[in-house]
Amino acid sequence: MKAFHRILAVGAMTTVAFLGQAETWSLDSCVAYAIGNNIDIRQRELNVKNGELDLTETKDRFLPSVDGSLSQSFNFGRGLTSENTYANRNTSSTQWSVGLNLPLFQGLAEYRRMDVAKLSIRQYLLDVDAAKDNVALNVISQYLQVLYCKEVARSARSQAELSQFEVERQKVMIEAGRVAEATLYDLESVAAQDRLQVVTADNDIRTALVNLANLLHLKSIEGFDISPLSDAEPPIPSPEQVYSSALGTDNTLLSARQGVRVAEGNISLAKTGYIPTLSFNAGIGSSYYTVAGWDSESFGTQMRNNFATYLGFSLRVPIFDGFNTRNSIRRAKLQKLTAELQVEDRESNLWKDIRLAYYQAVGARERYLTSGETLEKAQLSFEATQERFNLGRATQADYEQAKNNLFKTEIARIQAHYEYLIRQRILLFYSNPSASRK
Repeated sequence: MKAFHRILAVGAMTTVAFLGQAETWSLDSCVAYAIGNNIDIRQRELNVKNGELDLTETKDRFLPSVDGSLSQSFNFGRGLTSENTYANRNTSSTQWSVGLNLPLFQGLAEYRRMDVAKLSIRQYLLDVDAAKDNVALNVISQYLQVLYCKEVARSARSQAELSQFEVERQKVMIEAGRVAEATLYDLESVAAQDRLQVVTADNDIRTALVNLANLLHLKSIEGFDISPLSDAEPPIPSPEQVYSSALGTDNTLLSARQGVRVAEGNISLAKTGYIPTLSFNAGIGSSYYTVAGWDSESFGTQMRNNFATYLGFSLRVPIFDGFNTRNSIRRAKLQKLTAELQVEDRESNLWKDIRLAYYQAVGARERYLTSGETLEKAQLSFEATQERFNLGRATQADYEQAKNNLFKTEIARIQAHYEYLIRQRILLFYSNPSASRK
């Protein structure tokens, strides 16, 4: 038993040393660091860059295309002669050309494709902001979880100190011959259990810190710790007020609305399949031709004599494309309906989450305020029982029951307090994300 006590004591001292040398982080610094290092956010930022490339590619479609070609061919056996007859002759030819194609009118497709690309970039940016909001909310919740674990550890350490004090007091009374030695064993057992609670609570702190450090993507958690928040009891905003603000600030909802605009742009883009297109074409080229057994003009002479240029316009009028354009329009309209349903679903979930957080915050605050009076009564009851126990008028079981009631009441108050803080911050986050980090 004594060896077990030493192990618990060493574990507790190690935890205290670990926490005592820690570098403290504020809530705002944790959120900022997590946002700057989150992998999901960085992936979404790559989507933005990809959207910018799509926009650049769309703008480049307005530029002309220039192609050059060079070919060399050899023909053995029967071949076409200059008299347009076939004979068994070996021939060779060299040809080159440069062509230009300039789109003059593309049925507004590229203009609308460019609009869709701009709308998509805006949606990608909102997705990035939504991911940042999600990271911030997770960090806030885990930050408060660490503070909660610290409060529980403080209460557990207070109980352990009280039990150790009773053990020391009992030893003095045994030496004075006032009580039997058997009583000491019960107190030492209780003290050991209380020290075990301290070790467990300190381990919960380390676990919560590890989870928080993981959200921050820290490479090492050595010396990592957080600073407490303000002791002020923040007010709970009304759900109607929060929801009204969230409709204009919730980036997930704004992204869903932007998705509707993107779908509308795709509908307009699909309709361009019915519009004619016009392009300008121009080119130059020449060739060199030889026939075995026949005298041919020199390479330079043929290239000059065979040099040719051309200009032309090409008009494409869609008449029937197998209903491809019609089906593309219908598909784009279905995508718009899907996007509108996503907006409706997000608004519904947002309302539900806000109302739920509000009622949970109100209930936790009521429990927290009520538990203050309960804790005061439990403290008075414990002090009275402790005094009777010291005078020998209360049993060891009475004393332990009163102490456990006090500990449970204090833990319940801590739980209510931090649940209240978490729910209140969630509401504040929906109405003003930046203010919830203070």
